[in-house]
Amino acid sequence: MENRNRTGIPGWKRGLLTAVVGIGMVLAAGAYREQSTEQEQAETLAGYDAAESVSGEKKKIALTFDDGPHPVYTEQLLDGLSERNVKATFFLLGCNIEGNEEIVRRIAEEGHLLGNHTFYHVDITKLSREEACAEILDTSSKITEITDQPVEYVRPPFGNWNQDLECEVMMIPVFWTVDTLDWSTRNADRLVEEVVSEVEENDIILMHDSYDSTVRAALRIIDLLQAQGYEFVTVDELILE
Repeated sequence: MENRNRTGIPGWKRGLLTAVVGIGMVLAAGAYREQSTEQEQAETLAGYDAAESVSGEKKKIALTFDDGPHPVYTEQLLDGLSERNVKATFFLLGCNIEGNEEIVRRIAEEGHLLGNHTFYHVDITKLSREEACAEILDTSSKITEITDQPVEYVRPPFGNWNQDLECEVMMIPVFWTVDTLDWSTRNADRLVEEVVSEVEENDIILMHDSYDSTVRAALRIIDLLQAQGYEFVTVDELILE
């Protein structure tokens, strides 16, 4: 005869009921732990965000572009920068300005910093003082005519600068800390990977707004680094701090 307890429930049913109740308790405990973990993570993130906002400091870096303005790629780049509310620095070649005056004007009007990259992309350390000054002054003059803004920063081609060079106006040379070599690779994926893995706070990134691959890479770099808490600024903000 089948064993029954005082309630009249068969033993096999009592065992099944006990198992079901036990499983339910385990699942309930797991759900509670999961909910607690999510709450703890949310509280931790909230605390981190609060601490970050109190300090008000972000890691600053500067994107810089040489050899422009390019009649196609510079404007594509400006479109992407505008969508992301990012400011960059453009070092222009004097020989590329003619015919692209509206692009130069747009760069200035949208709050980017304009710099000098000489007129013909020459090594000014191999020129006479007069020739070197002409390379710089002629380029600055063209930029100022278009923007009504003085040009205070120069990026000497190849990074070769003569500290003793005086050309009527004081120019601040700007170099770089991360050279993407985008002119040689033309590979957007590689550019993104190398920059994102190498970049550190206060870095100045050297690129060229003369290639489609650079435009695509630059905008992806911005998206990835902004997600990591970086703020993009013009080079004067890094140099003058």
